[in-house]
Amino acid sequence: MFYYLLKYVVLGPLLRLFFRPVIEGTEHIPADGAAIVAGNHLSFSDHFLMPAIIKRRITFLAKAEYFTGPGVKGRLTAAFFRSAGQIPVDRSGKEAGQAAIREGLGVLNRGELLGIYPEGTRSHDGRLYKGKVGVAVMAIRGQAPVVPCAMVGTFEIQPPGKVVPRLKQVTIRFGEPLDFSRYAGLENEKAAIRAVTDEIMYAILGLSGQEYVDEYAAKVKAADQAERPGKFPKLRR
Repeated sequence: MFYYLLKYVVLGPLLRLFFRPVIEGTEHIPADGAAIVAGNHLSFSDHFLMPAIIKRRITFLAKAEYFTGPGVKGRLTAAFFRSAGQIPVDRSGKEAGQAAIREGLGVLNRGELLGIYPEGTRSHDGRLYKGKVGVAVMAIRGQAPVVPCAMVGTFEIQPPGKVVPRLKQVTIRFGEPLDFSRYAGLENEKAAIRAVTDEIMYAILGLSGQEYVDEYAAKVKAADQAERPGKFPKLRR
């Protein structure tokens, strides 16, 4: 109930008013049944803008830190994400990836829409980074199409470290669904899931027009922080 209150009464109208999003390709999102929307991740604003403009309810796997913050702010943030139907995932330790996959498959098994950022973290410099293979495992095992999505302009309105976004127009593009049924049964084959992941990232790249970096975002950001301490905000996964 609270999800739809946010979407249609509180946040949704405000986001449309302030950011005047140009929306392209929503017809590619299946009207029902399990599907994955896989997008680039440039800004904290992405969490709100994409769900606000699509008709179906979408569930994201959110980092557990959003649900465990201290103080009043932490409790309010946790309450917001829970009310919005987001699922906390602990991404530390060896079992983190498997936990995220289990939670994602639970969403797909219910015939719902799952949102995921294959890069695993926000881009710290606006470039598109190598995707992690969890999205491929979920697509194959869950027998779900993958709809690529590109957020364009959200890095400029709210780059990492900026709390209040600038009020500028953004574009949200959805591409044609990608069918990976030909990989059925191969979700444990490294070559297969890497190929699926790369195909998804290539589709996102075609929509976003970003510069592509064939390395993981977290690794590059950590190296940049070590080389230029204080230049970038604290690493967030």
